[in-house]
Amino acid sequence: MSPPEISRPVKPETVFDRDAEWDALVAFTCDARPGAGLGVVSGRLRQGKTHLLKELTAALGGFCFGAQQAARAESLRRLGDELARYTGEAPPPHRTGWEDVVDALLALGERGRPVPVVIDEFPDLVRQSPELPSVIHGAYRRLRETGRDNRTRLLLSGSSLPVMHRLFGAAAPLHGLADLELTLRPLDFRQSARFWHIDDPRLALLVHAVVGGTPAYRHYVAGDAPSRADDFDAWVCRTVLNPRTPLFLESHHLLQEETDHWDRALCHSALTAIATGCRTQGEIAECLGTPLTDASHCLTLLQTNGLLYGTPDAFRPHLVRLRIAEPLLAFEHAAVWPHRSALEQQDSVEVWRRARPVFDSAVAGPHFAQICRDWVMDHAGQAVFGARPATVAHGSLSDPEQRAGPDLEAEVVVRGRADARSKPLLSVGLARWDRVMDLRHLEHIRRLLTLLAARGEDVTHTRPACYSGVGFTPSLRAAEADGQVVLVDLDRLYQGDQHDSDSVAARRTER
Repeated sequence: MSPPEISRPVKPETVFDRDAEWDALVAFTCDARPGAGLGVVSGRLRQGKTHLLKELTAALGGFCFGAQQAARAESLRRLGDELARYTGEAPPPHRTGWEDVVDALLALGERGRPVPVVIDEFPDLVRQSPELPSVIHGAYRRLRETGRDNRTRLLLSGSSLPVMHRLFGAAAPLHGLADLELTLRPLDFRQSARFWHIDDPRLALLVHAVVGGTPAYRHYVAGDAPSRADDFDAWVCRTVLNPRTPLFLESHHLLQEETDHWDRALCHSALTAIATGCRTQGEIAECLGTPLTDASHCLTLLQTNGLLYGTPDAFRPHLVRLRIAEPLLAFEHAAVWPHRSALEQQDSVEVWRRARPVFDSAVAGPHFAQICRDWVMDHAGQAVFGARPATVAHGSLSDPEQRAGPDLEAEVVVRGRADARSKPLLSVGLARWDRVMDLRHLEHIRRLLTLLAARGEDVTHTRPACYSGVGFTPSLRAAEADGQVVLVDLDRLYQGDQHDSDSVAARRTER
């Protein structure tokens, strides 16, 4: 006999975007096949996990418990009391262990229909009760052994990425039990523009360079968004530089919560070094005046917590470039950090006047380059580069004709799917936030292609590309018309091109 069909709820209007995530959660929780299911939902703080899961359980009549940093006995008591209110039964006697509580939670799925049961911020419980994952594993094993008709859909959610990885890693008791593993990532730059109700692409990118795609930050400023481009500076002053808004100290809270009790001073200094131009472990250690081992430990911690990304150089894979994952942290440590004390004593408008040039060069420029890389992966159609991109990264090469000069760099280097020997080089591109690009930029790319060809790279089908925040000269537009270069401006970043198949959200989930 086939399982009964379950009515699948429509995503509530209070949940912005997250269509793929909602569909995945609904498919898991509404699966009517017998057997208890286990799902894992992870993601950094402030991404809307709790709201999404509460809306899910409300729509399906499920149970949701929000864990807190509390002693074991208090957590057991709270969970027992909330479970009693949900079932309408008398509160249970005082429980001293998790076995009975977990069995009671799983028993919710023995009423003939799938029931979502959510434990939000699961790592907070595990910190006080390390035995809890083994208890859950044992409960699932007993259900399988007894053959009971159980359709509980248990969802364990957490913001502590290292703990979640450890709990569900290869050596963990819960490894292999999960039927669903879902990660909520920040909204991408296009989603963020819609979320903030910003139509001007230049303004949207500037706002994204400050607050990124974290949904909670719009609520932190009571929905205040810049109304037009010339309102951006005033918006920064009345929100992120305003001591009366939660956003003012958010970067400090974020670092404190993500890195627990490690050396936060060194973490702040490392982030400042990266935000102001250092990209490799060696450069950062030299800037901090600290041994490479200490710097490496700090950087590994930040990467493990999802605050840093490390990407191999597109032309020199042994060289790993680091960048700050959370735009608000980059904004803080590049533009605001040197002026923190002044903000306590001076008008924010004057402080921002001094910080704005640093923001334009050290924050907006690199952020624009990252947005261009994101566009390539998530929005550029296959026809743009002749094949679907597999990787996109920053690349650099030394020029033998300029031994004493800086490396030649390209901010947007696109490679395709690997064949038997290598990943084909689809495109080499430059990104300039604040410059009108001309034929000199195209010649720069051609020089890079000549050097790459001399090293044995196949550049036969490599397409030069220029990405600009302010536009291109007529001569470069003419080169585009002749098929010599791909040009991408802000309008194209925010509105043009789409992948031919597969939803963008699904591709972002893969990554």
